Amino acid sequence: MIPWLDPDAPPAFPPVSTALREPGGLLAAGGALTPEWLLTAYRSGIFPWYSVGDPILWWSLDPRMVLVPGQMRLTRSLLKTLRNGRFEVRCDTAFARVMKECAAPREPGGGTWITREMQRAYCRLHELGWAHSIECWQGDELVGGLYGLAIGRVFYGESMFHRVTDASKVAFAHLVRLLEQWNFAVIDCQMSTSHLHSLGAREISRADFVSGLTEWTAGDLTPANWADVDMAMDWSDQRPVSAPEHNAPAETT
Repeated sequence: MIPWLDPDAPPAFPPVSTALREPGGLLAAGGALTPEWLLTAYRSGIFPWYSVGDPILWWSLDPRMVLVPGQMRLTRSLLKTLRNGRFEVRCDTAFARVMKECAAPREPGGGTWITREMQRAYCRLHELGWAHSIECWQGDELVGGLYGLAIGRVFYGESMFHRVTDASKVAFAHLVRLLEQWNFAVIDCQMSTSHLHSLGAREISRADFVSGLTEWTAGDLTPANWADVDMAMDWSDQRPVSAPEHNAPAETT
């Protein structure tokens, strides 16, 4: 059994160490998707994930997949794409559209965990300056991107999409470079996949992740809009790094 959280009470979660082993990481149900609940959750190493028709479910995975900015592996083909200028990369100019694209089923008749309720909640976080989108454009067409939350020196990645080959990878590479420049400590990738591992992400224990959050999300937590951030970046000084062999599950976004 997992605890039921009263949505009318102040946000409070059980210790993440009480999360279930099966399904792995399930911690609690109920609560609300208000900014207060969501910010409390993320700062505690918890995130919501549920399907249409289900109550809000809260998770804290063990282990946790993270990427330290500055440790991203760039393949020769991705570097070529980054250098040839196929995409214009922007921040925070189409957050709602990025979420809607990420919510689109990956196959005909498929479902999504990015419900309309989730979209409204994260768009509210975006309005407040906590949630951000990195977007790839070709002319006036949005062809790829990702979104997540920035709290302190942690970026919590949520989802990405692409309509053109490499568009989501280009958005991710720009995010990593930006966060490296801003001295972010870590990108939370949540679940382990072979795709993330190939980009340089690694697993750490939940205990280490939650312990790190105490430091990484301390201090000045003033939110901000990133729409004016200059995403024009010079990739000429980068060198390709081959991805290691890995047997994690296939890429998901």
